[in-house]
Amino acid sequence: MKSPSRPETASSPSARLPVSAFIICQDEEGYLENCIRSLYQFQEIIIVDSGSKDGTPDLVRRYQEAGWPIRFMHQDWLGYAAQKQFAMEQTTLPWCLNIDSDERLDEDFREELPTLLEAPPEVHAWSIHRRPYLIGYGYSPKNVKERAILRMVRRGQGRYDLNLRVHEGIVVAGKVRISPRGSLLHYTPLPIEEQILKQNKYSTLKCRQLIEAGKKPRKIRLVFNPAVYFLRLYFHHRLCRCGFPGFIQAMTGAVYSFLTEAKIYQAHAQRSLPFVDDLDGDRVLGNLQFKNDPASGPAAGMVPGGETPPSTAGGTPAATKAQSRAGSAAKNDA
Repeated sequence: MKSPSRPETASSPSARLPVSAFIICQDEEGYLENCIRSLYQFQEIIIVDSGSKDGTPDLVRRYQEAGWPIRFMHQDWLGYAAQKQFAMEQTTLPWCLNIDSDERLDEDFREELPTLLEAPPEVHAWSIHRRPYLIGYGYSPKNVKERAILRMVRRGQGRYDLNLRVHEGIVVAGKVRISPRGSLLHYTPLPIEEQILKQNKYSTLKCRQLIEAGKKPRKIRLVFNPAVYFLRLYFHHRLCRCGFPGFIQAMTGAVYSFLTEAKIYQAHAQRSLPFVDDLDGDRVLGNLQFKNDPASGPAAGMVPGGETPPSTAGGTPAATKAQSRAGSAAKNDA
């Protein structure tokens, strides 16, 4: 853990810029410190915590005590978009910039920032490119970057779309330009098993968001979009220049695309064709009614013999039976 030197050592008070950075966090002790340190030019840093149980609050207090212009507050989790909207509403300066705990401003962006703040009045926001951290490589080169993300907006000129469950973004009425220099450095050194779990979580949120918007299964996208997603990341965004780490990053994006489309398809399929065990022919998953004698059947939530049903984490009675058979086979082998 670094010693939180006073921000004046890097930027004198008179040189600080009229920008409020706002961050939402929970249990980000291992990521937040370098995020804060990259904001030494900012006159105000808003950090909204939703209930950290690690050392995040202590870390923030150390920086406050060292003179960093941090306002630290608690807000129970509202969802990604609503939580960021709450944080943005706490800002007080002409411009505000959203940055995540696992992101840092690179040197080029910090040098470009004073010029961005002098934008003409019709420019309401700036989008910033982001460069990923790749295991086995480090941060991608300056010419290998993800799409530009709208992150800096004039105060009062933008709001988050609260209907978005994931990939939340600021909506503005005025012009949005892309910063000609600089990037957000995205520090996510997650091994592939953790990265896939993260993509699984995000794809579930994206699926729900699209279904709520009335989207139906998109079979062409299910077949082709994962490949298109991979090609865009690998060639258009130039991850091909980062060797196998870049290849893995692009493939992980393709997995996210596939999971999203597959979940939409299966959600609609379950509605039109409920799970039925054709071999048993007497039960429908989620509606444990016995066709032969419903009046004398066991109580809801019970199976014949009076036992509580086993866990159905596999999703269907057939999956549970398969697990049981696998367990029996293992015992026999032993």
